[in-house]
Amino acid sequence: MKQAFNPYLPSYEYIPDGEPHLFDGRVYVYGSHDKFDGASFCLNDYVAWSAPADDLADWRYEGVIFRRGQDPDGKPGIMNAMYAPDVCRGPDGRYYLYYFIGYRGLISVAVCDTPAGSYEFLGHVRYPDGTLLGKKGEPLQFDPGVFADDDGKIYLYTGFGPVRYPAFLLGGHRPSAHGAMGFELERDMLTLKSGPAYIGVKGRPEGKGTPYEGHEFFEASSLRKFGGRYYFIYSSFRGHELCWAVSDSPLSGFEYGGTLVSNGDVGLGGITERDALNYLGNTHGSVIEIGGKYYVFYHRHTNRHAFSRQACAERISFEDGRFTQAELTSCGLNGGPLEGRGEYEARIACGLYSRSGSYFSGVMKKPKGKRPYFTQSGKDRDCDPDQYIANFREGSTALFRYFSFDDVTSAGVRIRGKGGGKILFRTERDGGPAAVIEIPRGEGERVLEAPFSAKGVKPLYVSYAGAGKVDLLAVIFS
Repeated sequence: MKQAFNPYLPSYEYIPDGEPHLFDGRVYVYGSHDKFDGASFCLNDYVAWSAPADDLADWRYEGVIFRRGQDPDGKPGIMNAMYAPDVCRGPDGRYYLYYFIGYRGLISVAVCDTPAGSYEFLGHVRYPDGTLLGKKGEPLQFDPGVFADDDGKIYLYTGFGPVRYPAFLLGGHRPSAHGAMGFELERDMLTLKSGPAYIGVKGRPEGKGTPYEGHEFFEASSLRKFGGRYYFIYSSFRGHELCWAVSDSPLSGFEYGGTLVSNGDVGLGGITERDALNYLGNTHGSVIEIGGKYYVFYHRHTNRHAFSRQACAERISFEDGRFTQAELTSCGLNGGPLEGRGEYEARIACGLYSRSGSYFSGVMKKPKGKRPYFTQSGKDRDCDPDQYIANFREGSTALFRYFSFDDVTSAGVRIRGKGGGKILFRTERDGGPAAVIEIPRGEGERVLEAPFSAKGVKPLYVSYAGAGKVDLLAVIFS
């Protein structure tokens, strides 16, 4: 069985906002679809990927499941992005895709007979009198999450936290002042049976003085049910973290639980936003149980801005009804450490930072400066895009977790560029080197190796000390 890495999809695929679902023995991931180096979020059509529940390394491309042009409002352009969707199986056995386009404030629905076939536009979510949800002065309808309960009831969740954006950027809609909203749907999957109801997941400033303070709701609504209780998963106003809240009811009483994952490991081991282990940025995802194990799905940022995001997942601990924050790894779905032999693409690094740290990825591309970054040479959806770490220079570090080093005697790198100096392999962030690889001045692609001294299952910190810069293409063990 082949190994699984993070990101778990091919290097050319940019699927943020992933919602994982288990249907008939396969895990399907539905998300929005970034265009590599695009001018905005979510510019490509919706696609799906799936894997057997017993082999989370074997992801299969299911193709395009819904095109922007199939929606009545689906015009091209950066103001008409198809944002984060979700899917559930309805009472009739068909599959329903909930999504929204731009900032029109409408929640749209498409339907299909299979989990990843060709979805057809069904309509917009509406009130019993026919008025569309979003047309009665409600807060902005955003990031729909849909949940099919085991009693046959269907619930819809939406919301967008208070921000200081000009109203025209939100399509004239106001953000939610009271956190996440929930609704019950009729069996036709379009008509609201009840709601909106504020479910208790507080936004700012209402969270002040409550357990939500510092982790208030912003966006990315998702619901799951474990052990008979309801778990609401969301992105806090901090952006880089997914949080969870729990209740005995699907539409009320949610109490703050904690952080599921941060895409910079903020909150673990005293790590702050100032010393995050990877580039921070918005995240969105959910949790799934597979064979008694729990996994949290989220996304990372690449290419020095927020428009080239990739899907990642981690095993997460769930005991006595509570989650413990997951650690970023390079082997999230692998079921254990990666084998310490052979060549591994540098793109699977779970951490990347410079001597001056990292930054929060935004809508403006950051200058290259002295920081390394993930990028690719190929164009969008090029199946051989040559993804790598660029601008690897003095003080740059790439973190890989975890490898089994018991049989490793030699380590190396595949690089290109004109830099010269040393690359150091460490198994502790501030520890002594397990390998020192000399980098003579040169050009073009080359492989350089040195003896390696560490044993056991450990992380790997790969750092550069020297002049100029190189592209880090791969790490190698033998």
